[in-house]
Parts: sequence; C-alpha cells; structure tokens
Amino acid sequence: MYNMASSESLDQDIPLFSLSPFWARCLVGFVSFVCFVNSYNGNFVFDDSEAIINNKDLREDASISDLWLHDFWGTKLSSNASHKSYRPLTVLTFRINYILAGGLHPAGFHVVNILLHCIVAVLMLDVFSLLFSSGATDKGKKIMRAPKSALLSALLFAVHPVHTECVSGIVGRADLLCALFVVLSFLGYCKALPGFNKREHTSPFWVIFSVFLGAVAMLCKEQGITVLGLNAVFDVFVICKLNMLECIQKVLHRDKTPEKFSFLKKGLFTRIGLLAIGAMCVLYIRWRIMGTGPPAFTDVDNPASFADSLFVRVINYNYYYSLNGWLLLCPWWLCFDWSMGCIPLIKSLSDFRIMAPAALWFCLFGLMYQALFSNNGQTRRIVTMALGFLVIPFLPASNLFFRVGFAVAERVLYLPSVGYCMLLTYGYSRICRQYIKKVHYNVGKNLADRGQQTEAIKFYREAVRLNPKYVHAMNNLGNILKEKEELHEAEQLLSRAVSIQPDFSAAWMNLGIVQNSLKRFEEAEKSYLTAIKYRKKYPDCYYNLGRLYADLNRNMDALNAWRNATILRPNHSLAWNNMIILLDNTGNLAQAEAVGREALKLLPHDHSITFSLANVLGKAEKYKESESLFLRAIDANPSSASYHGNLAVLYHRWGHLDLAKKYYEISMKLDPSAQGTRENYNLLKRKLEQRGHM
Repeated sequence: MYNMASSESLDQDIPLFSLSPFWARCLVGFVSFVCFVNSYNGNFVFDDSEAIINNKDLREDASISDLWLHDFWGTKLSSNASHKSYRPLTVLTFRINYILAGGLHPAGFHVVNILLHCIVAVLMLDVFSLLFSSGATDKGKKIMRAPKSALLSALLFAVHPVHTECVSGIVGRADLLCALFVVLSFLGYCKALPGFNKREHTSPFWVIFSVFLGAVAMLCKEQGITVLGLNAVFDVFVICKLNMLECIQKVLHRDKTPEKFSFLKKGLFTRIGLLAIGAMCVLYIRWRIMGTGPPAFTDVDNPASFADSLFVRVINYNYYYSLNGWLLLCPWWLCFDWSMGCIPLIKSLSDFRIMAPAALWFCLFGLMYQALFSNNGQTRRIVTMALGFLVIPFLPASNLFFRVGFAVAERVLYLPSVGYCMLLTYGYSRICRQYIKKVHYNVGKNLADRGQQTEAIKFYREAVRLNPKYVHAMNNLGNILKEKEELHEAEQLLSRAVSIQPDFSAAWMNLGIVQNSLKRFEEAEKSYLTAIKYRKKYPDCYYNLGRLYADLNRNMDALNAWRNATILRPNHSLAWNNMIILLDNTGNLAQAEAVGREALKLLPHDHSITFSLANVLGKAEKYKESESLFLRAIDANPSSASYHGNLAVLYHRWGHLDLAKKYYEISMKLDPSAQGTRENYNLLKRKLEQRGHM
C-alpha cells in the first residue's frame, strides 16, 4: 500500500470551519442550488432553438436510432452541413425531458441542468479530496483527508459565475453531463490503484470501467475523452510520484540503477497501457462514425482561424487563451456569444493587447516550473494536477488540433475551472500561512520585548511549525532559550537557521554565543568569524568575539576585537568598558586611563565607564579625580552596591576612614551578600577600634 502524504498542514493553514463529509456535501449541494435556481423559469434562448426546438430527434415520432446517426443539432453526420458535434447521450436526455414534460416546456429542462450542476459540485468534494491529499485511503475505506481544502475548492466550483452559460443555457447540459462522467471516470480510475479497497495491485476492471465512463463522457461532449489524460497524469505524478528534477539529475549522472526509477514500478505500465489502448479504440470508433471530413465553419464563428498570416493566427489564439484565463480569474463581464467580430483581431505587435498573452504565459511557465521542479512535494503534486485539469480539458477548444466554431466560449471552461479552483485554494492557503506565521512571530516578538519569555516561546514555536524555514523566528527563539540556559535546543535551532540561510549573520553570532557558553571555544570563534564574513560592519559580533578571546586569555586579540567594535560604533559602551577593565586587570593602568578618558569624552553620561575609569584612577593614586568620578557614577546610579563599595575602598586607601565606613555600610545595605565588602568593612572596623584605643 502506498504511503501517500496527507494535506494536514494545508488544511491547518485555511481558516475555514470543518464539516463531516455528509454536511459538507449538503452545504455544497445547497449552495449550488441556490446560486442557479433562479434560472428554472427561463425560456429557450439562442442555441436552444436549433438544439431543442427545431431538433426533430426529440420528437416521439422520430426513431431513437437516428440519435446515433445525427449530430447535436439533428443533422446527419454524413451531411456537409453537419458541425460533427456528436453528442447522442445529451440529445437522449433532451428527448426524455420532452417526453416527460409532454412537449417543449423549458422549466423541466432547466431543473435537470440545475440538478446536474449540484451533483457534479458535490462529487467534486471527492475529487478535490483525492487531489489535495494524494488519494489516501484508510484500509480501503474512503475518507476525506483534506476536508477544508476540498470544501473550499468545491464551494468555489459550485458558485463560479463562469458556469452561468452551462447551467442556465439548456444546451450547456452537454458540458454538465460530460463533467459528470469525467468525474465518475476519474473516481473509478482511482479505485484501480493499489492502496484502494485493501487491494495491493492494479485492478484492470476499474481501469477498463474508467475508459468506458470516459467514452460515455465523450458521447455527451467531445472533450470527455480528455479524462483519460487526466487519469494518466494523476497516476504518473501523484500515485507514482514522478519527480522530474530527480529524473533529470539521474539521467545527467547516468544513474541507471533500477531502484532509482521506482516510479516505473507499481503497475504503472499496465494501467497506462490500458488507458492508451482504450483511448485509441474510442477515438477510432468516433472517427468511423463521424467520417473523415472536418466540420465546416465560417470566419464569423472563429475569425482568427481564417487569417492568412501564421503570426496573426498564433497571436490571436494566444489572446483567446488569455481571455479564457481572465474569465476564470475575474468573471466581471460574461457573454453568451463571442462571435460576429466581438473580439477584434490583433494584427501587429503595436497592439497593446499583446501584453495579455505575455502575462498568461509568464504565469503558466511559473506554475509549470513549480509543478516540475519545486522541492516541496505537496506543491509539485497540487500544482501539477491543477494545471492538468486546467489545460487538458481545454485542449479540444484550443484550435491546436482542429478548427473550432467559436473564438471564446464560457461553456468550455466548466471542467478547466476545476484546476483554477485548486490553484486558488492552494494560493489562498499559502497567503494564510504567510499571514498566520507572521502574526505568531510578531506576537512572540512583542511578548519577548515585554519580558514575557515563556509566552513568547509558544508563539515562536508555532511560527516555526507553520514555516519550518522561518529563520528569524528560529533566531529569536534560540535567543530566548539561550537566556533560559536551554543551550542545546538553542544550538539546534540556530544551527538549523544558518543551514537554511548561510548568510544570516545574526544567527551565526548567536550560535557563537551559545557555543561559547557550552565551552566549545573553537566552534564559537568560527561562528563569530563567519558572522563577520557576511556582515563586515558588525560591532556586536566583534564585542562577543572579544569576550571569547578574553575567556581564553588572548588579551591582545580581545582588545583588538573590542577596538573594532568601538570604531564601527563609537558609542558601544560595553566594548569600551571591557577594554578599560581588561587593561586595569592586567596592570596596564596608563593605557587603561587613556582608553577610559577617550571613552568618557564620547559617552560623558555613561556611569559604567565613569565607574571603571574611577577605579583605574584610584589604583593610580589620583584620589581626588577618582572620588569625583565615583560620586558622578553614584549620582547616575545610586542603587549600585558596587559603586558605593568601591568608593569606600578608595576612601579606605586614601585614609578617609569615616567616609569609607559610611559607604561600606551603604553598600552592605544595598547588597548584604557581598562578601568582599563585608570583609573590607571588618578590616576598617578593626583599624578604627585600634585607633580608638591609642
């Protein structure tokens, strides 16, 4: 049984309610009915006159065998006047309507059309479910694996305005019946596949039955035969998971090992062979019935096909395609008849309408690229089948194989709209996914900025789940986990982020910080240097690199890194402060004083730099200036115990013992746990006691 991927993630991205299969069918059927029920009391219009009112094949006195010898309009197929539209089953339903109604009463004809559209729309739920979920079943039991995606697509199909001509015009029944049997043929073919009904191998019966239903669809309207192509595309690209990119790579590398082309197995040749034989038989029989002569049309019906210039024919055919695409995309204006010069021909490249075919092919090539070469299997599957349903049923109306009797006809878009609805649903899900993941990211960022890290983690995790390649969410989540000392998970997230986006400097720097905390110093250094490689002017990274070098006692490297940070950002307080402290700790008081004075000129109100320079001056016995700086630092940050404590040390060293005692006591009150301050205070007390006994 095939392990077919589900579309759970696709459904999660669509903000639509979930319904059971029964209620989903009820909803789609109801919506279909409501949208088109107002056409039930329409009259016979336009082509209805020839196909129904003046068609003698509907009358009871006409032999029913004549249906199989006449075209859709009641003309003998052998006649030169015949349009060769061989649709005997559609005419048979008209005849039944005529008999049951007791004459030409249009209401009965319209009701049948409305009901047919409702049935097709409901069956589309099963079709869309298979297309979006790659045909998965559960132990032979049919289930709806993509309920939201299938429901949304079926609803779009049910209400699409471009179906108005098919449903409201009685002659549109040909398209409705054709679509019905195309759907049944597709669903029947799916039953032939391994993995359905607990079957491990291909079922020839269902393949042959699918071909039979395709033939029935063709007897309703010519384009019905295209379902066999749809079945083949579904089998090759969805069931057997053909990946064109992998195949091209294997051919280029001359990799001919059988296991590398597993898509050729699984009974594919048997099924495709039966489809091909069936298609040839059906087409041959139809060719014998119709005769070899093409239908006769005039330039009024299809002006482009009568143009003398090949360029004019080709460019106008493509313009017709773009108009059909626009009708699917934006059915703002509809027309029951596009002939009689309704669409003027494009005769030169200066005609601005030439942009329409260019836009159409730009979109189609983009979709084809995604269908064939996308790294995302779900994207390849859905876009391939959407293009299949969009293009293959339209081919008989494309003028590519034979001249058709119209320029644009909305009725021929009934089946291609299936592909359009798939693309619209998939595009909508992608937009929702982008919106939702950004919402989660933004909420997480706002929570993190307010210090609510636990809540922020949940939203960042959801953003990453919705988009496994959302590197900014990974980076921010890794930062929070780093602060919470969950270093190993933070490292995994940040490593994943830089593997997805190798030039993501911030993630490289944060990865270095985590590796430094894990005592993996060499890896941390490489990460910092990689961040600087991709972002030359990165003061924060130079600062963190300096901290790493300081931990490794590489003092000169640390000072150089911090100096680079201050050159790139002169107000980088931490880098200045660390330079002063490192020089102070290593006994380079003169250099520390010089750096401190330089920093204080740039950042005169920075109390941390003021404090560090005060310490340096105190050690250099410049007590008065040191005292002044300590008092400035305390005035800026009066709650700092270390500021008071170090001033006390200065006074202690300077000999101002009473002042030292005062500031020691303030420091211990602010931080009772400071052991060094308490020890110094005790030393001072003993000295004061000794002085008191003298």
